[in-house]
Amino acid sequence: MSSKSAPPPLPEPLGVAVADSHTHLDMQEGTVEEALARAAAVGVTTVVQVGCDIKGSRWAAETAAAHREVHAAVALHPNEAPRIVLGDPEGWSRQGARDAGGDAALDDALAEIDRLAALDEVKAVGETGLDHFRTGPEGIAAQERSFRAHIEIAKRHDKALVIHDRDAHADVLRILAEEGAPERTVFHCYSGDAEMAEVCAAAGYFMSFAGNVTFKNAQPLRDALAVAPAELVLVETDAPFLTPAPYRGRPNAPYLIPVTLRAMAAVKGMDEDALAGAIAANTARAFGY
Repeated sequence: MSSKSAPPPLPEPLGVAVADSHTHLDMQEGTVEEALARAAAVGVTTVVQVGCDIKGSRWAAETAAAHREVHAAVALHPNEAPRIVLGDPEGWSRQGARDAGGDAALDDALAEIDRLAALDEVKAVGETGLDHFRTGPEGIAAQERSFRAHIEIAKRHDKALVIHDRDAHADVLRILAEEGAPERTVFHCYSGDAEMAEVCAAAGYFMSFAGNVTFKNAQPLRDALAVAPAELVLVETDAPFLTPAPYRGRPNAPYLIPVTLRAMAAVKGMDEDALAGAIAANTARAFGY
């Protein structure tokens, strides 16, 4: 295996245990047990497993039911909703090529998310939101309808809402305001600037930072983290994506949380243990465990 594709080494363990607020174990190499053991060895003792479609959301719920260290989030990803409605002839997603199902198919999928959201092991509804990067203008109506439905599901079941916001900051904030955000709302892989961080903080939204906060070109993200209140900050891997520097481009996994957390502590001018303690408490509060 070339060093480019090799998994990065285990970092120094954290002094205070934390949670990975957003991961996709079903897209990572190896077994769930191996991933959890490696994470626990470096002080990452809890993970939130996030579904992006019906199959992944069912898997997240089953995996959380089987492992006390795992909590589930269930949803149709913002790019999944338009594929259900309009079809996916190219087979972009993991389901392969699909025919258009129309609004009725989206209703059926949302009903299944609603059913899963009632389960005890499911702590959040997400990742939902808007993605103007991958979905074109023809898919926006389906994406917005799905987002609004997920907000309603989260509130009715008193679960956290986990948001995917890509190139859609203003529209995401607008829809949250229009619908009324759930009491606990998490911006996953926070990608706004410092000004937006102040808007999120005023609304009490949690901001979860991923490995991209370590990237050279990510100064606006570090500026946002610097102003984000310590009681609203979470850490995540979004693994297998967004591996932190100096391992960018190699496979990510929950055990790499310490790399990102240490970079975050430096940005905030905080002691590593103090930030880890805050993040551990914040994540438990955000997801209600």
